[in-house]
Parts: sequence; C-alpha cells; structure tokens
Amino acid sequence: VTRMHNAASVSASLGSVGLLRLFGVSWSWSLVAGLGVYLGTKSWKYFYIAARTAKRDLNGLYVLLRVKLALWRYMRQGSNIPSIFAQTVKLHPNKPALIYEATGETWTFAQLDGLCNAVAHWARSQGWVSGDVVALFMESRPLQVALWLGLAKVGVEAALINFSLRCDPLLHCIGVSGSKAIVFGAELADAMMEVNSAINQSMVRFCTGDLSAELLACLGAQSLDPILATASRHPPSPCFPPKGLNDRLFYIYTSGTTGLPKAAIVVHSRYYRIAAFSYFAFRMRPDDIIYDCLPLYHSAGNIIGVGQCLINGLTVVVKRKFSASRFWDDCIKYNCTMVQYIGEICRYLLSQPVRPSERGHKVRLAVGNGLRPSVWEAFTERFGVAQIGEFYGATECNCSIANMDGKVGACGFNSRILPNVYPIRLVRVDEDTMELVRDSRGLCVPCRPGEPGLLVGRINQQDPLRRFDGYANQDATKKKIAHNVFKKNDSAYLSGDVLVMDDLGYMYFRDRSGDTFRWRGENVSTTEVEGILSSLLDQTDVAVYGVAVPGVEGKAGMAAIANAAGTFDCNSFLKNIQRALPSYARPVFLRISPHVDTTGTFKIQKTRLQREGYDPRLTTDQIYFLNTRAAQYEAMDEELYNAIAEGRMSL
Repeated sequence: VTRMHNAASVSASLGSVGLLRLFGVSWSWSLVAGLGVYLGTKSWKYFYIAARTAKRDLNGLYVLLRVKLALWRYMRQGSNIPSIFAQTVKLHPNKPALIYEATGETWTFAQLDGLCNAVAHWARSQGWVSGDVVALFMESRPLQVALWLGLAKVGVEAALINFSLRCDPLLHCIGVSGSKAIVFGAELADAMMEVNSAINQSMVRFCTGDLSAELLACLGAQSLDPILATASRHPPSPCFPPKGLNDRLFYIYTSGTTGLPKAAIVVHSRYYRIAAFSYFAFRMRPDDIIYDCLPLYHSAGNIIGVGQCLINGLTVVVKRKFSASRFWDDCIKYNCTMVQYIGEICRYLLSQPVRPSERGHKVRLAVGNGLRPSVWEAFTERFGVAQIGEFYGATECNCSIANMDGKVGACGFNSRILPNVYPIRLVRVDEDTMELVRDSRGLCVPCRPGEPGLLVGRINQQDPLRRFDGYANQDATKKKIAHNVFKKNDSAYLSGDVLVMDDLGYMYFRDRSGDTFRWRGENVSTTEVEGILSSLLDQTDVAVYGVAVPGVEGKAGMAAIANAAGTFDCNSFLKNIQRALPSYARPVFLRISPHVDTTGTFKIQKTRLQREGYDPRLTTDQIYFLNTRAAQYEAMDEELYNAIAEGRMSL
C-alpha cells in the first residue's frame, strides 16, 4: 500500500510539473511546485488541486518574495518611507503626484516634496523631536499627506483621526495617542469647538483652511497655512535618533472588537508592505492614475491608494468625499485607470441612473474589499471594469490576503500545495463564545474546507511580513495575541473575523466576531455606541447589535432600549445622536422594551434580540426605522418591514 501511495505521489508531482510547463511556467518553478505536491500532499485529490491552483500559487509566491526581498534591501540600507519617497522624487520630479479634485490643483513630486520639507521645518521650529505625536483631524486633501510625511521626515508621528468623530470618541482618540499638538481643518471647527474646553490646554492647536480670526481666537489656534507658505523648502537635517523600517510612522484608528477606537501602530515596513503587495498583486502599472475617494484616515485610502504615489510613482487623484453622481465623470476628467472602493460604493454606483460617462472611462482595475458576489458581476458588466482586486486585511494585521486572479466572491487565497509558505490559518471557534477550540495537545484546531473559522496569522517579530505591532495601548495589543496556535510556544494574531475556505484554497469573508459589525464601510463597536446612547438616556440599559438586511452589505445597527415607562421621544433622541455619533454608527432600527436582558454579572444578552431582528411580528416591543430621507424614526409595521425586506425602502 505504501509503495502504491508513493507511486501516486510521484505521478502527481511529475504531472503537476508537466501541467505547469503547459501554462508557460519556468522549469525551476514547476519543479518546486511538483516537489511541494509530492512532499505535502501525496494523493490524487491534491494532484487535482495542484493542477487547478499551481499557477495562482506561484504568482502569489512571486509577489511574496518580491516584496520580501525589497524589504530586506531597504532594511540593510537603513531606509524608511521618507527616504524611499525621496528616491521616487528623483525619478519623477515633474510628474503629477497628487491631484485634489475639489480644487483641481496638482502637486508634482518635487512640489509635494517641497511642501513636506516645509512641514518638517515647521515641526522642528515647534521643538518637536523624534517620537513625538501630532494629531491630524481634517477631511481628505493632499495637505494631509504632506503633513504626516513631512512630520515623518523629522521622526514625528501623526495620529490620523476619523473626521466623522465627535464629542467623547473624538476626545478619546486625541488623548490615547499622547499627541502634543493637533492640526484640524477649518471645516471641522464646530467639532473642535465642542471638545475644545476638554482638551489639555498645553496641546498646541493649528488650523488649515479659511477660518475667521475670531474663531481662531476662540479655539486658541494658529493658522498653519501662512506658516507653511514661508517655511524653507530645502530638505531638513536627518532626525535623531534615526528611524528605520521597524519604527513607528503613524497611527490609524480602528474600532476593534470592544470599547472605544484603538490607535493601531503603523511602522514604516508595514506601510511599504501594504502598498507594495497591492501594486504587485493587482498588476498595477507605473502610468496608472488612481481615483482615491476613500478617507485618508483609513489604511485603504492612505496606504493602498496614496502609497502607490509615494512608493511607486503613480499619480493619485484625491477626492474630498465620495460622490456617486460624480464618480465616473471624475474618472474621465482625470484619465483615471484605477479606482478604489468599499462594497457599499459599488452598490451606490449601481443604484445611479445610467449615464454615458459610466462606459466612457479608461478604468481597468478596481481595488477594495467588501464586494458581494452579486454586486461584483453586475458592477463589472455594467461599468466595463476588466479587473477586480478584492482583498482582506486590517491596518494592524499580519494575515492579509488578496484575490489575484479574479475569483468572484473570494477575498483572497492561501496555497493548498505549500500552505506554510504564508503561515495563516482558519481555526475553529465556539460559535457562542468565540473562544478558540483546542485539541488534546492544547493547540488550535484547523478548519476543514467549507468550515467557517477565525483567521489567524503566525507572529514573527523578526520578519517584517509576519510582525504584529499592535496598538498604542498594550492591554489592547495583548488581547489580539494567542499562544500555542500552530505549534507549542508560538504566538499568533487573532483577526476577529470569520472566513471560510473552499477546496482550492480560496477564502470568503463570512462575518465579524465579537462586539463589532461593519456598516457603510466602517467598523462599528457596539460597546462604544452602547456607552454613548446610555449616557444620552441617563444611563439606561441599551443593547446595540448588527442585523442583516436583504441585499445590503454589512449589518445595520439596531439598539434595544430599556424604557419601563413606555413613552419614548424618537425625534428628540435622533437629534441627540446626530450630535454624538457619526452617521454610520447611528442605529438604523430602535427597539423600545420594558427591560433589556442581562446576565447575572449584568452583561447584556443579545442572542434573542439578534435572532428576532426588526421583524414586528416576533415581539410586542415597539420597533422604529430611521428614514434618512424624512430625517425621522418611523414606527415599524408589517408593510414597512416588507418594503425593507424587498428593497423598496432605501436605507
């Protein structure tokens, strides 16, 4: 039996070599794959898998090695993101780097570099040194890039704050980074005014944009624009101590699984890795022009998008805010060949009336995440976009994956031939508690194809592709690390996301675990929203959870509110939450109950609430729906429920 099994293994490996040669793959790569089939599989099923996936896997290995070798080279040279950008400037000094759609202004690479230098000299004049932090709070614009990159030239780290935040969440994000100063956009002066008295008075405030002298005085802020206009454009002297690829570049905030937003640490190597992987995995080109309509406080907009400009010399069009009606017109105006998306953006575009511009563009590639299979095919067919570059990843994770070959619905893959080349895995979890399931040895149990599991990535701090830098808060970092996962005494990053893998190794996003759900392209922390709503309602018990709506990406927020009196003023409540919460975090549905179920330790129980959702037939509690067009909550009845379920009522 052993001889027959080995003979089959040899045949499989030789067959895979011959098959790969038919695809035009070199002998060396074909032999590597054939050996992998023999050593790692030894069965005819795996021969079939190898035949179907070898070309994909070899392409993935090529991308992995190319990025890894580049990182090793930069590490030996003592490089960082500003020095890599300096090389890009030398290659393309007069090429457009960033175009600001709102004004039509264009910055060449040389001009962008000069503005970064002005920022660096301004930072030095403030007495900031390597390791200090400055918060940036503004809507998307090229100046935001110049600010964080210019600060990085002298070792100062930026904290990129979500411009939708208000009140307590905003204060938390400013404070958790330990920022010494804040630069805010004039368009957010009202938000700053709400928290100004609570901000530490020692924090220096700067404003960019047009703001009256009176308001500047009220906020205790200085106007930054005239300072930068007169600052030197010459390169600053090197910072001390010098920063390398493993040092901090900036912070990007993430909701996480519990609590208020966490400041995820982005080191220089992580920025390079994310940008470079995207470039090679999706076959971007040096002459591509990217339409970036995603916020620059996100890793998607600021790294996958702007990173192509800084690292690879592409031109990026920065859109202040996404507009479905202007999307394709903008792409035509700026000759864009690539666009960025989140799943919701694609759905919004499909809901627009047909217009000539949607087929008159030059866009060949759309890169993003969260695209549902049904929307995927409709999007490519209607708008004539040849390639979708879907990926999965979080700012801080070490287990990002990418769909390199356009498999509809997949967010990426891992090799079934050589699975340990990229050490990620789906592991079993208890569906109720989301605790890791372990075997008799105490190790995590890997999922079989078709079995949903938690995505994890093995941590190796010596490898820039495998390291996990965590958050500014060390307790939050520890919660994302598990031990004894792949083998004894190892450590792995816990993504918090449930995916499922098919027989060929393609992975599909299933759901988010823990106390977070995704809505309008944003992670919503139920714990955070519960705290804010409870505070608005005099510490009333509130349960917040996500509910699925047919035909809509993500989960809509729903809040169950304890109200024993039986009277509840929905419109007054709406006015309060509009001031306290960004639009994506506001509950789409309300459930007014005499009480909210809790455990013996006063933890809110949500299982029954999530199961019943917003169906008025399943409860005697009053349910309300947020009609955004009418700007009010409306009582839910069976007719309204059916309209939502059938897609006749817009969310």
